[in-house]
Amino acid sequence: MATTTIDAEPLEIDPQVLQDDGSSFADFTDELDSFTTSCTPSIRRYPFENGRRYHAFKAGSYPLPNDEIELERLNVVHHMLKKALGDRTYLAPCTGFQRVLDIGTGTGIWAIEMGDNHPQAEILGNDLSPIQPSWVPPNVRFEVDDFESRWAYGVPFDLIFGRTLLFSVSDWPKLVREAYNNVKPGGWVEFQDFNTQYYSEDGTLGPSSNTAKWLSLLIDSSCKNGKEPCPGPNLEGLMKDAGFQNVVHQKVKLPIGPWAKDEKQKEIGLFNLVQVLDGLEAFSMRLMTGVLNWQPEEVEVLCAKVRSELKSKSMHALYDFHVVYGQKPEAWA
Repeated sequence: MATTTIDAEPLEIDPQVLQDDGSSFADFTDELDSFTTSCTPSIRRYPFENGRRYHAFKAGSYPLPNDEIELERLNVVHHMLKKALGDRTYLAPCTGFQRVLDIGTGTGIWAIEMGDNHPQAEILGNDLSPIQPSWVPPNVRFEVDDFESRWAYGVPFDLIFGRTLLFSVSDWPKLVREAYNNVKPGGWVEFQDFNTQYYSEDGTLGPSSNTAKWLSLLIDSSCKNGKEPCPGPNLEGLMKDAGFQNVVHQKVKLPIGPWAKDEKQKEIGLFNLVQVLDGLEAFSMRLMTGVLNWQPEEVEVLCAKVRSELKSKSMHALYDFHVVYGQKPEAWA
């Protein structure tokens, strides 16, 4: 099945952005601040590196922090992706489900919304960090688990969901096979993930930019760390190879910054700019210091340069978000 790109035409740039005199999106300080969300994680003891907090269970297997700054960023990502998907949390045509698994649940916001919207279903979320809130719908529960370990669920699920697992998976074929083995015949599995490679449709993101340099280093360090940094484009093939049928692949453009003319894309771009700016250091620090042997100060300097470029109205960067879902064949009678 051919990949469907939502809003496939090149994104039209707001004329006011093109006519700008060199100012930056950082001038919209109040708007940027208003697009942040917060959550209150459970209090735990975690290791700290370079001023950031990281998970303790299977320490080091995931390179991004789990502190309050990161949790707020993850919730911004959730709202951005819902907006990009037409206010939907998943796209698979799965109805009447009773058991749902959210792998790598993060802050738990997706599972909590699913629990609110589908009170008939049992929603389970797992993660390396117990950072989810304690007050949740009665049909939602969380557990500390490593989804890369062997799954040991006694009862299969109607829907298995995994979103933004980039930088965290060392064996994608194994993960997709586990999902296949743990979903009911006729049930659905959906993965939503990024292609981390930024690009521009008008040539404003050049190969000599600090942003391009940073991306190359980030992708290289993640690969050397044994984790796939750009899983989105591979999901369709992985699903088909695992045996799923009725596989659907949709690709969504996500602008970085409110430079698009379309109001929906402008809002998505503002969400995206917020989360990217807040996440630059989170993405980079542990990988570049631990894998590439950079000094923390070097990482901070590069992130500052990238931050300046991304806030500039002269750069119209974007990247792709991939949604792939498929159905496990019905069991033979």
